[in-house]
Amino acid sequence: MSSKQGGKAKPLKQPKAQQKEYDETDLANLQKKKEEEKALKELRTKAQKGGALGGAGLKKSGKK
Repeated sequence: MSSKQGGKAKPLKQPKAQQKEYDETDLANLQKKKEEEKALKELRTKAQKGGALGGAGLKKSGKK
Protein backbone atom coordinates (compact mmCIF):
# COMPACT_ATOMS: atom_id res chain seq x y z
CA MET A 1 0.00 0.00 0.00
CA SER A 2 1.28 3.40 -0.93
CA SER A 3 0.76 6.49 1.14
CA LYS A 4 -1.18 9.48 -0.21
CA GLN A 5 1.41 11.97 0.89
CA GLY A 6 2.65 13.68 -2.26
CA GLY A 7 3.80 17.18 -3.07
CA LYS A 8 4.31 19.94 -0.54
CA ALA A 9 2.86 19.62 2.92
CA LYS A 10 0.51 22.43 3.85
CA PRO A 11 1.83 24.77 6.52
CA LEU A 12 0.05 24.78 9.84
CA LYS A 13 -2.40 27.61 10.32
CA GLN A 14 -1.17 30.43 12.49
CA PRO A 15 -3.50 31.61 15.25
CA LYS A 16 -5.12 34.92 14.46
CA ALA A 17 -3.57 37.94 16.12
CA GLN A 18 -5.81 39.39 18.77
CA GLN A 19 -6.90 42.99 18.51
CA LYS A 20 -4.89 45.23 20.77
CA GLU A 21 -6.69 47.68 22.96
CA TYR A 22 -5.19 51.15 22.80
CA ASP A 23 -5.67 53.92 25.30
CA GLU A 24 -5.57 57.63 24.47
CA THR A 25 -1.80 58.02 24.86
CA ASP A 26 -1.11 55.06 22.57
CA LEU A 27 -3.46 56.46 19.94
CA ALA A 28 -1.79 59.88 20.18
CA ASN A 29 1.66 58.30 19.74
CA LEU A 30 0.50 56.29 16.73
CA GLN A 31 -1.01 59.39 15.13
CA LYS A 32 2.21 61.35 15.73
CA LYS A 33 4.28 58.56 14.18
CA LYS A 34 2.05 58.48 11.09
CA GLU A 35 2.39 62.24 10.64
CA GLU A 36 6.20 62.04 10.93
CA GLU A 37 6.35 59.25 8.36
CA LYS A 38 4.15 61.27 6.02
CA ALA A 39 6.45 64.31 6.37
CA LEU A 40 9.53 62.18 5.69
CA LYS A 41 7.90 60.67 2.62
CA GLU A 42 7.12 64.16 1.28
CA LEU A 43 10.72 65.25 1.84
CA ARG A 44 12.01 62.17 0.01
CA THR A 45 9.81 62.86 -3.00
CA LYS A 46 10.89 66.50 -3.01
CA ALA A 47 14.57 65.48 -2.84
CA GLN A 48 14.14 63.01 -5.70
CA LYS A 49 12.68 65.73 -7.91
CA GLY A 50 15.81 67.80 -7.36
CA GLY A 51 14.07 70.66 -5.64
CA ALA A 52 15.87 72.86 -3.17
CA LEU A 53 15.48 71.85 0.44
CA GLY A 54 15.88 75.38 1.73
CA GLY A 55 19.58 76.23 1.40
CA ALA A 56 21.07 78.78 -0.97
CA GLY A 57 23.76 76.33 -2.07
CA LEU A 58 27.15 77.15 -3.51
CA LYS A 59 27.50 80.32 -5.51
CA LYS A 60 30.11 80.72 -8.19
CA SER A 61 31.93 84.00 -8.49
CA GLY A 62 32.18 83.97 -12.26
CA LYS A 63 35.91 84.83 -12.23
CA LYS A 64 38.47 82.55 -13.88
